[in-house]
Amino acid sequence: MSYLNDVLFGVIEGITEFLPISSTGHLLLAEHWLGDRSDTYVIVIQAGAILAVTLIYWRRIVGLLTGWQDAENRDYLVKLTVAFLITAVLGLIVKALGFELPETITPIAWALVIGAFWMIAAEIYAGKLEDQSAILWRVAIAVGIAQVVAGVFPGLSRSGTTIFVAMVLGTSNRPAATEFAFLVGIPTMYAASAFEIFGQLRDGAGSEDWTSLGIAFVVSTITAFVSVKWLLGFIRSNRFTVFSIYRLVFGGLLLALAAAGVVS
Repeated sequence: MSYLNDVLFGVIEGITEFLPISSTGHLLLAEHWLGDRSDTYVIVIQAGAILAVTLIYWRRIVGLLTGWQDAENRDYLVKLTVAFLITAVLGLIVKALGFELPETITPIAWALVIGAFWMIAAEIYAGKLEDQSAILWRVAIAVGIAQVVAGVFPGLSRSGTTIFVAMVLGTSNRPAATEFAFLVGIPTMYAASAFEIFGQLRDGAGSEDWTSLGIAFVVSTITAFVSVKWLLGFIRSNRFTVFSIYRLVFGGLLLALAAAGVVS
């Protein structure tokens, strides 16, 4: 049964990490019913989801890194780098201030609901703009900041926050905004995972069941690959409305469960 739980954790992480529905809320709920998991466990299965997105975008990444002589590629890569550096610096500041993620459902549930209304409003506004795929400097800077904001208020969703910030500030084309948000997220999440794992090892974290961890990692990678591939196809001809509705329903359900004392 334990390994089945690892499969379930991997599926939940893989589906929710890059869809704009918040992986944090889903993982907290999973831990409530399937048992707590260590920080190392959560970090490693998140790394599985990042690996999946890296595999999806590997041609784009290689093209950017090897196409430095092309002005358009160079501009895009510089903006990706600046967005990542903004996130890294602000993230270290937040960490130094001693910020801790909430371990209760209620604040995350409210973030899910508030984020749903933000997504609806942002998409309506972006829909009135001229279709624009270019990444503007204000978009790059805002996406870097938005990643930290989403980290400070889990439940908002890193992917949802960054995608819609990009759309509102000028990159109104959904696929273009999504690609930039995901590409910035790759080095950000690798760096965050490495930082946390180093901290766990330095502090002498408890022993892990590496078989369980390996199962969850592989399942997370496969599930995230399928999930993101589906998302990239879906948004080419569909709005994000279905995710906003899901967030409202899921956030409302969590608030009701918290009020009833079923979860805390």
